[in-house]
Amino acid sequence: MAGTTAARRYAKALFGLGQEAGRVNELRTEVENLGRLVAENAELRNVLFQPLYPASERRGVLGTVAERLQASPLLKNFLSFLVDQRRLVDWGAIEAEYGRLADVAAGLTKAHVRSASPLSDAQRERLQRALERRSGGRVDLEIELDPTLLGGAIAQVGDLVYDGSLRTQLRQLRASLSSR
Repeated sequence: MAGTTAARRYAKALFGLGQEAGRVNELRTEVENLGRLVAENAELRNVLFQPLYPASERRGVLGTVAERLQASPLLKNFLSFLVDQRRLVDWGAIEAEYGRLADVAAGLTKAHVRSASPLSDAQRERLQRALERRSGGRVDLEIELDPTLLGGAIAQVGDLVYDGSLRTQLRQLRASLSSR
């Protein structure tokens, strides 16, 4: 939990710097590019996240990687700071939280939807409109098929969960019938 709290703090600091510079979206692209590269390269992950390597070596590797990615001085300095603070291991959580903060600033909310079967374009559109009305902002749907669901769907928007699964509907029907 402490890693998550620290990651939030560092992401918030980076986001603030991005806002001051007027580069929130550009910085987000840089952060995502670095995250993708780290996720795809096990050797790079080992050098960056293993305590065996001295901070100067990690800073050098990050400098080279940042140059290849054409990262801004802002991100380069931030990465160097993370190395000094021994918080580079929180990079994945920092990346995710920065993305969330950028979405919130843009008025965009992620909705994670688990569906029993694939949704047609019309169903997706109807679901998106309904969730946007409920949330009061724009919604970006992330839909995954969940074979454990009998039917229907479950949508999570932020901390709110909308359960339209068949199992829940049957449970509510049972409760309604048994209370009569």
